[in-house]
Amino acid sequence: MFNEVIIASLNKDFESIKKIDKNGVEYWQARELMQILGYEKWQNAEEVIARAAKACINSGQAVDNHFTSFSKMVRIGSDSVREVGDWKLDRYACYLIAQNGDPNKPEIALAQTYFAVQTRRQEIFEQLTESDKRIFIRGEVTAENKKLFSTAKRAGVTRFGSFNDAGYRGLYGMPLASIENKKNIKKGELLDRAGTTELAANLFRITQTDEKIKKDGVRGDDQASKMHFMVGGKIRQTIKDIGGTTPENLPPEKHIKELKSEKRKLLKK
Repeated sequence: MFNEVIIASLNKDFESIKKIDKNGVEYWQARELMQILGYEKWQNAEEVIARAAKACINSGQAVDNHFTSFSKMVRIGSDSVREVGDWKLDRYACYLIAQNGDPNKPEIALAQTYFAVQTRRQEIFEQLTESDKRIFIRGEVTAENKKLFSTAKRAGVTRFGSFNDAGYRGLYGMPLASIENKKNIKKGELLDRAGTTELAANLFRITQTDEKIKKDGVRGDDQASKMHFMVGGKIRQTIKDIGGTTPENLPPEKHIKELKSEKRKLLKK
């Protein structure tokens, strides 16, 4: 139980420093990550990053796909700044850094455990049937939606119907009622009839809107709805950029309740 609490805490810290670029791709900045991993001196941190990059090459991966160097300006006094080097890292690069860090550091040991748990969860997820994946992601959407609405309430949102619809308009390019009409599904059934791809897009919309509202200090109905619409629109554009099918054109699936009922019957047998 204690380990689970520690892992949850590390997950919160790790996810809190995650950033999203203009194409909707997640990344971490090395200088922030290495602080979490217990490296106060950048020189020592760079040695770990170099070992991780070498491990990336040895695994047959293109290192530039996972490690990207860049420069930024940092304040060193009340009125002076200087340029420093940093790295943009994807999730795989963060994993390699944890694996190549000093295991005597408690932070590194915890990070290695964290990534081992995350990797195992991914392996288990990939072994699920398509129906089980739908049920799992639908549950995640429900849980994250509750968090989003709680965040929105604290931000002063009172018109939750309009707030919710703004996210759909951004992601689907049309209001919820029009989406239901296009898909020929009953009112309130959109997420229960969505397939894994559509659910995943909505999950990303929900979690990123929650983060943006908190990070940007959004207040009130208008600001929150604009933010929800913007996040949904960014995800929609990313889907277009990679040649994916926009969610309003994805066919509806069997209702999630039917899947759960079928699963219960199979378990009884």
